[in-house]
Amino acid sequence: MQTLVHMTPRDESAPSALEILLVDDERDLRESLAEALGDAGHRVTLASDGAEAMAHVLLRTFDAVVTDVHMPKMDGLDLFRRLRQESPTTQVIIMTNHGEVAQAVEAMKDGAYDYLTKPFQTDELMLRLDRIAAQRSLQRELDQARAALSNRSPEALLVGQSPPMRRVVALIDTVSQSDAVTLISGESGTGKELVARMLHDRSPRRDQPFVTINCGALAENLIEAELFGHERGAFTGAEKKRDGKFKAADGGTLFLDEIAELPTAAQSKLLRVLQEGTFEPLGSNVQIKVDVRVVSATHRNLRDRVCEGRFREDLYYRVNVIEIAVPPLRDRPGDITVLAQHFLQRFTSAGRALPSISPEAWAILTQHPWPGNVREFSHAIQHAVVLSGGGEIEAQHLPTALRARLATDSPSPIAVVAVPGLAGIHPLGAAVRAFEREYLARVVAQANGKKAQAAEALGISRKTLWEKLKSYGIGAADAEAAASSADVNKMS
Repeated sequence: MQTLVHMTPRDESAPSALEILLVDDERDLRESLAEALGDAGHRVTLASDGAEAMAHVLLRTFDAVVTDVHMPKMDGLDLFRRLRQESPTTQVIIMTNHGEVAQAVEAMKDGAYDYLTKPFQTDELMLRLDRIAAQRSLQRELDQARAALSNRSPEALLVGQSPPMRRVVALIDTVSQSDAVTLISGESGTGKELVARMLHDRSPRRDQPFVTINCGALAENLIEAELFGHERGAFTGAEKKRDGKFKAADGGTLFLDEIAELPTAAQSKLLRVLQEGTFEPLGSNVQIKVDVRVVSATHRNLRDRVCEGRFREDLYYRVNVIEIAVPPLRDRPGDITVLAQHFLQRFTSAGRALPSISPEAWAILTQHPWPGNVREFSHAIQHAVVLSGGGEIEAQHLPTALRARLATDSPSPIAVVAVPGLAGIHPLGAAVRAFEREYLARVVAQANGKKAQAAEALGISRKTLWEKLKSYGIGAADAEAAASSADVNKMS
C-alpha cells in the first residue's frame, strides 16, 4: 500500500483540505495527479487497484475516492459498490474512457458524485474536489448548529448565537423577573411575539394565561370590546355579555401586537388601565380590577407616531418603560447557519434524513438581505425542502426572487470558458470560487482590514477567514480594490 503525504500538515478546519484516496493502475497518471493534489493542500493516499484501495478504506475514512474503472483484482465499479456499504459518506469520482461513460452515468444514478472522461485536465478534477470541500465545510457548520440547537432548553424559542441575539436573550432573562411594562420593537418577521412569549414563560407568571391580541387586525369599532369586554346590548350585535382580553389575562400577561395601530379612543382606556389597573367594559359603569403584565410590540417608530399626533405621548411613556429591540436578520449574519439547521429540522418529515445544502444555494442564502427577516428565511427553507424532495437543496429549489436578486447583484466578472454552442457559460466551481473571493475581499475592506470584525460579520471563525484569505491570495491591495469597486457601483 502506497501513501503520498503533502509536506504541509492537514488542517481539519481548512475547508479546502480533503483526505483523498486515488486509485489507478497507471503509475505515471497516479503519481502526477497525486503531486497536483498534494500541491493543492490535500492529503493523498495511492492505490493501484480496487483491492488495495479497500484495504485502505477499512483502516480509515476518506472524504473522496478518485478511481479508474478498469483495474486488476477489483475494478472501479465494484470498488464504488463496496464503498457505498463500507463508507457511505465518502464521495466517489470515477475516471473512465469514452466507451465506458454509460457505466459511469449508471454509477452516478446509484450515488457516485461525478465522473471524468480520460484524458482530462487536472483543473477539471480540482473543480469537483473544490465543490466536495465546500459541501464538507458547510456540513460541518450545520452539524455544529445542530449540536447548539440540541442543547437548547424547550422554552428557548429564539434561535441565534450571534452577539446581538445573545444580548436580546440576556435582556429577556433580566426583564422577565419584573412586572415592568415592556415594548418590543423590530421589523416585521424578526420574532417579536417569540420575545413576548419568552418574557412570560421565564417570569413568575408562567403558569397563568398568556393572551395575545393584534391591534391592527380588528375594526376600530370592535377593538375596545375585544380589549375590555362588553355587556349584553352594549352595541348592535352584542347579544350576550363577554369578557375581554384584559379579563382573560388576569394574573398573567397580555401581549398587544402592533400597538401603534391602536385607535385613539382605545388608547385613552389603555392608559387608564396601565395607570390604575382598572377598566369598565362597554355598556357598564362597573370598575373591574385586574393584575395583568402588559407587553407591547410594534414594527413602527412610536416616537414618530407621537410627533404625527397618531399616538398619545403619555401612553408612549407608559408602554415604553423598558424597550427590547430585536435586530433584523441582516444585522446578525452569523445566525444563518443555526437558523437553517433549525428550519431544516422543522420542515423535514419525521424519520427522514435532513437534506444537505449545495454551496451555490448556500451562497444565495447568505447573500440575500432578508427584508422579511426570519419569517422570510423560514418560508425560503420550507420552499426548498418541499421542492428538493428530500435530496440536496440546490439553487433552483429556492424561491425565484432570491435567485433573481443574486443574479442581478453579481459582484464581479468571471472569466468565460468557450464551450461549443454554450457561449457565455461559466464553469460552476470557478463561478462559486470567484464569487466567494470577491465577497471576502469586499467584507475585509468594509471592516477596514480588521479580520476579527470581518469574521464576526461573516459568521465564521477568524481562523477559517484567515485560511480562506490565504487560499485565495487576498491581501490589502485586493481589499482596497474591492472597496473602490463597491464605491463606484454605489455612485453609478
